[in-house]
Amino acid sequence: MGRELREQRLAGAGNRSVTVNIGESALSWLAARGRISPRQALAGDTLRRDWERAGLSPRVTMRWDDPRGRRGAGTIGAPDPTMSQIDAKRRFDAAIGHVGPGLSDILWRVVCADEGLALAERALGWPARAGKLVLGLALDRLADFYRIG
Repeated sequence: MGRELREQRLAGAGNRSVTVNIGESALSWLAARGRISPRQALAGDTLRRDWERAGLSPRVTMRWDDPRGRRGAGTIGAPDPTMSQIDAKRRFDAAIGHVGPGLSDILWRVVCADEGLALAERALGWPARAGKLVLGLALDRLADFYRIG
């Protein structure tokens, strides 16, 4: 992730502010502070990569590629991007299925939707600090699925 620093006021802290890196993902924030292991971080990054390759993120702009899949003269033998998307979608679905329904909720929110733990806990109706434990379990299962040692 890129490094983009911005000054941000703390809510309810009077005149105090902090510098935050808005280019940092929720997962990389946890990894940088030792809240998750390198194995867990790699598993989360792998899931995020599959999610992005599969094109599962919401689109904000129009797609400009040819929907009929035409190829120019210089692209003979080039891999079909739709096959890599299908493979990534299969890996993503299999990984989420392997993690299980109870753990995949927090995993998707933090890794794919890039929500912070506190926001994900509130959205799921969980008590404070429960998300860290459940996310750790989900990331361990995910690392097992991707065979990360």
